Amino acid sequence: MPLTIVRDDIVHQDVDALVTAANPRLAGGGGVDGAIHRAAGPALAVACAKIGYCPTGSACITEAGRLPCKFIIHAVGPVWHGGTRNERALLAACYAKALELAVANGCRSVAFPLISSGTFGYPKGQALGVAVETIGAFLETHDLAVTLVIFDSDSYAAGQQRFADIAAFIDDRYVGRHLDRFAERRRRQALADADFSADCAPPCPRRTKPAGRHTEPGKAWKSDTRFSFATPFARHPPTLDAFIADRGETFSEAVLRLIRERHLTQVECYRRANLDRRLFSKIRSGKNYHPNKRTACAIAIALCLNLEETQDLLATAGLALGRSDKFDLILTYFIVNGQYNVFAINEALFAFDQPLLGA
Repeated sequence: MPLTIVRDDIVHQDVDALVTAANPRLAGGGGVDGAIHRAAGPALAVACAKIGYCPTGSACITEAGRLPCKFIIHAVGPVWHGGTRNERALLAACYAKALELAVANGCRSVAFPLISSGTFGYPKGQALGVAVETIGAFLETHDLAVTLVIFDSDSYAAGQQRFADIAAFIDDRYVGRHLDRFAERRRRQALADADFSADCAPPCPRRTKPAGRHTEPGKAWKSDTRFSFATPFARHPPTLDAFIADRGETFSEAVLRLIRERHLTQVECYRRANLDRRLFSKIRSGKNYHPNKRTACAIAIALCLNLEETQDLLATAGLALGRSDKFDLILTYFIVNGQYNVFAINEALFAFDQPLLGA
């Protein structure tokens, strides 16, 4: 199941388990942990007191008190000391332990805050990277819906700072930043209309001067009554049914073919694409399934398609990557650089306030 990154209050998430950024004594406090303890009521403090202590880099689980979820998972991240005290490994370990507890207790969905990025001082951009990397690796082998909840705008801004190279890529290629959008849309539509007319309309007969025929000055020559057409069915144009019957590969057919060609299993494909199993089942079984762009691009990433192959797959769904949309440019950046980790791509998309792949 997918990883989703949202900007929200974690207390409001509709999941089986909420993860709180706890301290080793499980005593509540400020930030996310304090908010969850207040919302859960005194029963949560009693449950934590029975456990007493949880070491840094680990996690423990309790019931949720007044909260509508089933469980609270208390993950103890490290205090930031400049990166010199194994902070990254400890932070990754507490995420991994929390995920293991969620699965072991039958949870199908779990929401995380950005652990250690508040009073513990872990740099927000780096904390986001550790979270996405650790959760993404776990989801490659487990079916679990995970929501990473980013509460403050500082975390969002820190994410943007980590992707200066992508920002430069966008600046160099972003048509929308340099052209009037309305005028550009009109120009593109005019070109598209012209191309459509040229492709679909049968060519007009051309009146050419027959060889060997001469005309006197001021007199016009008469054309032959026999016309020549460029298309083989100009005299007998095909019916609409014939055109439809001769259509190419559908999106679903193309996806299943590419999975076979790349020697992947369907499970590997939907996990790499950050897709829910039920959605992929619709794609697999629905020959005429029409995906949205995020889903189609997610599958292209899962299949490690190059840019031309990605455009070909998108075309089966009537879609394309262009130069006037940040989402498209960010996808293009990762594809041309041969980077196909959907969770890393989603981290960048989130940083630039774009919709995420798959989820």
